[in-house]
Amino acid sequence: MTKEQFANGGRQTVLQLADFGGMPDSGEDAMSAMQLAIEAASRVVGPVVLECAPGRYDFFASGATRKPYYISNTTSEAENPDVTKTIGVFLKGMREFTLEGNGSLFVFHGKQTMFLVDECEHIVFQNINVDYEQPTVVEMTVLETGARHLILEVHPAFRYEIEEGKLTWVADNWRFLAGPMQELDLEENRTWRTDNIFEHAVKVEEIYRGKLKVHVNDRPVQSNGNVLQVRDGIRDQVGAFINRSSGIRFTNVGMHFMHGLGIVCQFSENMTFDRMDMRPRKETGRTVSAFADFIHFSGCRGLIQVNDSKFSGGHDDPINVHGTHLRIVGQPAKNQLKVRFMHHQTYGFEAFFAGDEVELVRSKSLHAYHSNKVTSAVLLNPREMLLTLERAVPEAIEPEDVVENVTWTPEVSIIGNAFERVPTRGILATTRRKVVIARNRFEKMTMSAVFIADDAESWYESGRVQQVSIQDNHFIACGNEQHPVVFIAPENTLISAEQPVHSNIQIENNRFETTSVLVLSAKSTRNIGFLNNEIIVKGDQSECNVLDDVMRFEACTAIVLEGNSLIREV
Repeated sequence: MTKEQFANGGRQTVLQLADFGGMPDSGEDAMSAMQLAIEAASRVVGPVVLECAPGRYDFFASGATRKPYYISNTTSEAENPDVTKTIGVFLKGMREFTLEGNGSLFVFHGKQTMFLVDECEHIVFQNINVDYEQPTVVEMTVLETGARHLILEVHPAFRYEIEEGKLTWVADNWRFLAGPMQELDLEENRTWRTDNIFEHAVKVEEIYRGKLKVHVNDRPVQSNGNVLQVRDGIRDQVGAFINRSSGIRFTNVGMHFMHGLGIVCQFSENMTFDRMDMRPRKETGRTVSAFADFIHFSGCRGLIQVNDSKFSGGHDDPINVHGTHLRIVGQPAKNQLKVRFMHHQTYGFEAFFAGDEVELVRSKSLHAYHSNKVTSAVLLNPREMLLTLERAVPEAIEPEDVVENVTWTPEVSIIGNAFERVPTRGILATTRRKVVIARNRFEKMTMSAVFIADDAESWYESGRVQQVSIQDNHFIACGNEQHPVVFIAPENTLISAEQPVHSNIQIENNRFETTSVLVLSAKSTRNIGFLNNEIIVKGDQSECNVLDDVMRFEACTAIVLEGNSLIREV
């Protein structure tokens, strides 16, 4: 069942999934075979490779592993009281393990967290494609719009029930009516959020199976030929979860549909995502690949790399990198703080560890006023932690002050990727270590292509940036009046140029194609370089004629604008 081979100068053990009963293209449940193979791999001393023969493997939720996990930015206690995850491929406490797919397709049946990696080191997933048999985002094409109705053709992958004129989307283990809806214009290659027409429909009737007539009160705003996408909005699973692990690598992996949130990396370090295909498989005829974000990093450290990958068809941001501000809610001793998770969808996990460096931050100014080190951290309950620090903290703690974990802040490199069909932002990055965003293509992001925030009053996503390079990117028709293409927007309400939030952001050698949208808006930032960028303003209605027309600064200092060109194209 095993064999040894030499790779990179060392010996490694190779296992075959087929030897554990996992046969490609059989239509049988491969879950048990995968579990047995991983168990065998966990007993091997030294590097081990689990190989899958090319073909299709089906994974059914009935045989999945079930474990409770609290995952950042997913659901609140009210939205989803049960944090149990239904896990397809589960790795716990493993080292030097490679799952080699050889181009195979893993198809998941029912809501599942397809990969979960917990407390592992040096794990590789490569040459694998994963998808859902029935995705949880329903798709339909607009065939006709009338004065008070729409005719829709539902994609054959999805099922529904109609009772007394009310439609409900159904599957083997879920059903919904209400939830977010998006509209995709295939010709324009643009996606945006819209009202869910089914929530307020007067009546829904079936013309024939898969063809619906939706009666509404007002003239529909949807356009013929566009695709409507709708989901329930509850992030009860994720595509993959990387938890408290290091040295994790995904190479040539196709994540063609992910339910809930996408790949979530939480308190993990040194992760690489290379040549990812985050698009629907063409043969499915579907347009959605992600229920929400594609790759989400919360409280990570080391080097994060996302290279040469393609992102298309998501319902939220492709890449989000941040920490979490916890609010100070008590001080049992001079060197102790009780802190609390504040956002309703983020809680339950350990956010501090002994030895971590921390900063105390004013919520309204986002100014850090005290540094310290954790000697012990105890999770008191899913919402609160008790931190014991090396030294006493200042007496002037204000009611809404927060704590940031400085140790768990990553360096980020996002290079050579393509982003399209996204209704929100492209890349969000709030980390104090070096950030490089280079040679990417952003096409028609409805909101900002690059968003740098930091807040302690809404999402509580930390923290400040100190070294960001945005260079050699191509921005095509991104943003709108409220969302500039590059948006540096910390959510501080006490604003002072003498006390900036962010610093050292260089935007250089980029090409911006726009109409009348701001290409750069910055607030509370010191040392901004906007250098050698080409701005192409299209359309005869645009009032953008000079550089000042496409830029906005608030409480910023040390701004350098050199070598830029603005060209009008009618």
